[in-house]
Amino acid sequence: MKRINLLTLLLGVFVFTSFSQERDSRGYIVKVGDVAPDFEMKLTNGSTIKLSDYRGKVVMLQFTASWCGVCRKEMPHIENDIWKAHKDKDFALFGIDRDEPLEKANKLIKATGITYPIGLDDGANIFAKYANRKSGVTRNVIIDRDGRIIFLTRLFNPEEFEAMKKAIENELDKK
Repeated sequence: MKRINLLTLLLGVFVFTSFSQERDSRGYIVKVGDVAPDFEMKLTNGSTIKLSDYRGKVVMLQFTASWCGVCRKEMPHIENDIWKAHKDKDFALFGIDRDEPLEKANKLIKATGITYPIGLDDGANIFAKYANRKSGVTRNVIIDRDGRIIFLTRLFNPEEFEAMKKAIENELDKK
């Protein structure tokens, strides 16, 4: 049992370093270890959140848009494998709809069947705190309890997605 856990950990570290450190080639302007840039965001339910208010929790930011086919493919996996598994823990997940009106974000929610909160990113100003404005969506940012970025993804790659899940689980297990 211990050997399997060690192998899983080593595989996770390998995948983590293979994928999450390539910030320039993937359009990120932040890197693992950085304090996550703070922002305020209006959710589709009308409430407003501020990222820094979630210190003490593990946070996942999922940058998305209704026109993004890869996002639509990834969102049900995020819903079922991450949100449903961790929503009752010290975990917060926010989809961030890039530069679209409320109506489009609501259509995306309905089309994908997700239940996690989605916020509106008018002008892609939140996105621009994390990645080059001209870069694409379908990217996830995992933030630890201290507000530091611990994992970055781009596009939907099953191996990277599994490594991201492990990073979230490992961080949640630390408390």
